[in-house]
Parts: sequence; structure tokens; C-alpha cells
Amino acid sequence: MSRTWWSLLVVAVAVACGASADRRDETAAGIEGAGQDTIGAAAPPGAPATAFPNPMRPVADIVAPRWSDEDDRDDAGEFARVVQLAKIGQGHQVADLGAGDGYYVTRLSPLVGATGRVFGEDIVPDYLTLLQRRVRREGLRNVQVVRGDSHDPRLPTASVDVAIMIHMYHEIGQPYALLWNLATAMRPGGRLVILDLKRPTSGHGTPPALLRCELAAVGYRQLSFTNTAPSEYVAIFSAPDSASRPSPATISNALRGSPCRTPGDP
Repeated sequence: MSRTWWSLLVVAVAVACGASADRRDETAAGIEGAGQDTIGAAAPPGAPATAFPNPMRPVADIVAPRWSDEDDRDDAGEFARVVQLAKIGQGHQVADLGAGDGYYVTRLSPLVGATGRVFGEDIVPDYLTLLQRRVRREGLRNVQVVRGDSHDPRLPTASVDVAIMIHMYHEIGQPYALLWNLATAMRPGGRLVILDLKRPTSGHGTPPALLRCELAAVGYRQLSFTNTAPSEYVAIFSAPDSASRPSPATISNALRGSPCRTPGDP
């Protein structure tokens, strides 16, 4: 065999191997992408958004998968303070609505333990991809990543002891529908924990009076209200029993006569 022929053969094999490697890389990427694409709802749809009134206040934009730097939040004791107020512990089933890239999810997982469960729920596909990658990387076997809707968290019926909304309530475009559908997922005695700022919703906060009004309209009852910083609070509500909560029509009629709004909001 001539040197020229041998050189051509070596080049051909190298090209073929390179193409094969490229195909393997593409296949691997496709498999990974397919896994991410499988992120979906954990329950059938609940009541439609059209059955409920829109909020009579601005809705803040969703701007990032996290509120602020995680080390800063740890240094401030945010997570420890919230779970202490919420009384979250071993064996609890907790839903983090608007989980973003997983600050609470990754800390809740070891807290609730092997007998507990964490639902990391969001509506932004890119955030869910980040969350799923983190859950896999950290080997969090008691976490389920869930894609919800803006009006429905799409969580299993009677599956949640505690639901948390951290710096995101003001971003909910359909609060009455979301709260109503969330009640379906709550176990008897289930609690909703909301951390937010005392700002207008247009400024990425929720005035406490507005929060109480909107939750009361769907049958939630305030259990506690704690000022955790000069402009920050944690409000905890008991969820209504799904069989006794007001109907969408009742909510609409009540809010038509007495809407929930903040002075100064359009």
C-alpha cells in the first residue's frame, strides 16, 4: 500500500470518527433536551382563568429566576426564618410556587427528608430547566419539578401541607384563579406562606391590606403576620377546604361590588 493511499485512509477514518462523535454529541444533547422537555404539570387542569375576575391592580413582570444572591440571603437568615414561621419539618409535603432556579427547593429537600416531598413549581420554561439541572446535579430525590400555569399550579389533589410564595405574589397575573386552584392541592389544614415587601405591586411588592383582601375573597384565613424587616413581611394563611370555598361566580360577584385595590393604583 502506498504512503499516499495510507494517508488518505487515515484521514477518512479520522473524519468518520469525528462525524460519529458529533452524532453522539448531538444524540446526547437531544436526550438531555428531551428530558428537559418532559417537565410538565403534575395534575389535570383546574378551573379556567376565564371563570375569575382579573385583579384590580398592576401585575409586576417576572424578571429573574432568583430574588437576590443566595449567600446574602443565607447571611440574612431568610430561609431559616421562613421555615421556622411556617413550621416546616420532616415528612412535610411542600410546594414552592415560583421556585425559579431553586434557592428554597434545594434547602427544603433535606429539611423534609426522605419521607417528605418538595414540588418545585414555576411557569417559565427556562427557569424550570435551570431548576431541573440543579435538582439532578445535587441528587435531590424527593423533589418533583412541575410546570404550572399562571392561573393554576397544576399540583396533585390534596398533596401539599405547606405552599410558599417567595417574592412573587405581585407577579401573579390571575391571583383569584391561582388561589382557588391551589386550594384543590392543599391537604386539610394546609398553609400558604407568603414573603413579600410593603410596596405597590408595580414596585415588586404587595401591600398587606391588598394581600389580605385578595386571599379572603377566595376563602383563605390569615393565621399570622410577621414583620421580618422594615419593609418585609411573612404572612401565613390557612387554605379553604376545596369543598367549601366560594365558587368562581360567588368570587366574581363579591369583587364586582367591593374590589380589592390599593389607593393610588389605577
